[in-house]
Amino acid sequence: MARQERYVVGLDIGTTKVCTVVGELLDEGGVDVIGIGVADSKGLKRGVVVNLEAAVDSIKKSIEEAELMAGVEVGSVQLAISGPHIKGFNSRGVVAVAGKNREVTRDDVRRAIDAARAVSLPAGREILHVLPQDFVVDEQEGIGAPVGLTGARLEVNVHIITGSQTATQNLVACVNRAGVEVMDTVIGQLAASETVLTADEKELGVAVVDIGGGTADLAIFERGSLWHTGVVAVGGDHFTSDIAVGLRTPLPDAEKVKRKSGCALSSMVGEDDTIEVASVGGRKPRLMARRILSEILQPRAEEIFHLVWDEIRRAGYEKSLNSGIVLTGGGAILEGMPEIAEQIFDLPIRRGAPIGVGGLSDHVSSPAFATPVGLLLYAHRNRELTSRKTGGAFEAFTIRLRSIFKEDRKSTRLNSSH
Repeated sequence: MARQERYVVGLDIGTTKVCTVVGELLDEGGVDVIGIGVADSKGLKRGVVVNLEAAVDSIKKSIEEAELMAGVEVGSVQLAISGPHIKGFNSRGVVAVAGKNREVTRDDVRRAIDAARAVSLPAGREILHVLPQDFVVDEQEGIGAPVGLTGARLEVNVHIITGSQTATQNLVACVNRAGVEVMDTVIGQLAASETVLTADEKELGVAVVDIGGGTADLAIFERGSLWHTGVVAVGGDHFTSDIAVGLRTPLPDAEKVKRKSGCALSSMVGEDDTIEVASVGGRKPRLMARRILSEILQPRAEEIFHLVWDEIRRAGYEKSLNSGIVLTGGGAILEGMPEIAEQIFDLPIRRGAPIGVGGLSDHVSSPAFATPVGLLLYAHRNRELTSRKTGGAFEAFTIRLRSIFKEDRKSTRLNSSH
């Protein structure tokens, strides 16, 4: 493996923080985290760039810190994309099997996926991911790897994720301005699910709720594949602004109080617990009952989970989540979140922290690092599957297709810009 190929870098540009994680690919197949950089996020609101220069500065700070720790120069990154502009839907493609002996070939699979992704999109939107779910050969459903089977007709079910072209291009432009190339864009909840979910959970049915600063992003898996994605436009920053208003304290102090003493379920807070709250305009700090803070946070936590539950019900998956719900992202760290989610969803709930990496794994073992660490594993799996020469694996093939589609998109973008 060439020296520069040994490293993958995940960059998560959130509303609250910009996080860079550098990973080293090991010869035996794992990934070691060797560098981490975190900077306050400036110039972004709900995943969309609102101030280019400020965003570029935040990205530079985060990357430089990670480079310093890892001792390597970052040239390219895997970039997480999130925000309310992300939309997902399921599609189906049907083709006739072309071979003489009616044996399904990779070309047939490619054509079926092409047919499934040939959907008309509103102006200004682009396809970010085409994720195959399963195949149907003639009447036989639920096939994972159709290559080599015999039949006259091949169908494929895919999940297509689209995003706003402008929002994506502005984010990529910020990263380029920071002196780094974007190798791939991956939606945040898909990256997070790569490191917080087990294969069994994906098989049985599970939802990942990634609670960031500006949004809560949802991904639903069943039978090992992604079937639904959604975004709720409420996140951790709303807790902070509620505290600032409710306790009449500056936003930075509200953030500190939330992190240090916040609890989303007031029944978990002791009657006599007190907190010190900074006042506005140079007045003296005040001593307050911690329960007051909790009573401010609880309604907002309930609102987030009710909105997520509405999204799950609207998509028709409320009875499919046999493994329950995994909460991740910085907003999941708040004390009481799993307990309040359990009351609302009436399902098994757990916090999801990154697993499956070595090296500085204890430094990233928080839900806040799920997306950047997930980007490393996503990139590693893509490389591993793409580099396999033997073709039996359906996933390897779909990954390869995905990279072909990415190339197609890049070349059409380049052509249109000339």
